[in-house]
Amino acid sequence: MVEKKQFAGQVFERLLAKTPEPKIELQYSNPFQLLVATILAAQCTDLRVNMVTKTFFKEYPTPAKIARESQMVIAEKIKSTGFYRNKANSLIACCQRLMAEYQGEVPRTVDELERLPGVGRKTASVVVSNAYGVPAISVDTHVKRVAERLNLSKARTPEATEEELKSVVAEENWTVFSQLLVLHGRYVCVARNPKCKQCTLLDICPSNEKITS
Repeated sequence: MVEKKQFAGQVFERLLAKTPEPKIELQYSNPFQLLVATILAAQCTDLRVNMVTKTFFKEYPTPAKIARESQMVIAEKIKSTGFYRNKANSLIACCQRLMAEYQGEVPRTVDELERLPGVGRKTASVVVSNAYGVPAISVDTHVKRVAERLNLSKARTPEATEEELKSVVAEENWTVFSQLLVLHGRYVCVARNPKCKQCTLLDICPSNEKITS
């Protein structure tokens, strides 16, 4: 465990040196907007979500407005993000719950957020860490893939991956570490044909020879 913690520390320092201020790429100005954007980001690129929310947030600045809207109207406005009917249902139900139980405010804990319709562990972690500054590791496909290739986790589920990473990364670094892995997985350690020659972790990556051979 000590060796794995030291290795995780190396990974953290190298990725941070390359990207000193890793930021989530979803555009938002308050916790509510981040919650909506993260729900829309499921199976969709952040770039596409940002294109949609640029006008969507102007039309729907509060959960109250979404809560009163019809599924058909919301679905049409978010259509390009994919799975738009399900996402529209989730957004409306989520906003109705926010109005009924939280006076329109976005909860500040992962547990409370997970009780909202359409909000899973990853979304909840993204919101509390980026909107409220609560340390959290959010595991998406990029984080899971990079963690596996670095032998930091061999877990089968995102939840188990989260726990394994938390055990080897200092709590104060959870949010930054997971965001570094997201960006690294998105632009360098991609699923197919990873760009190993561009990787700042090349000489310490346990999957280096396996992937490049």
